[in-house]
Amino acid sequence: MSDRILISRLFLETVVGVPDAERAKPQRVAVSVEIGVDTWAASESDSLSRTVDYEAVANRIKAVAAARPRKLIETLAEELADAVLEFEGAQSVVLLLEKFILPDAESVAVRIERSKSRP
Repeated sequence: MSDRILISRLFLETVVGVPDAERAKPQRVAVSVEIGVDTWAASESDSLSRTVDYEAVANRIKAVAAARPRKLIETLAEELADAVLEFEGAQSVVLLLEKFILPDAESVAVRIERSKSRP
């Protein structure tokens, strides 16, 4: 599937980190998401019900990120990918999760690819 819906650098508030000081309060992270979908059906019908609603995806991602603290961005990335794949019509997801924690780096990130066909 080569069709994609893209959400670029959606900013989230979440508690993530290993040191206690880092976990003391929510921090800002950014997530970029590529959702593999069949856009042809939606374009033919011009109907939101035939595609993945990117606003609903963004709201779900925000809710998952805010739901609980985590130590690793890898854990958060997996949970966000799982949440995206729960949407009807989402066949795959590529997710880039950025954290702004190292003073001499723009960001640190984890990038994962998942699909519904995963065992």
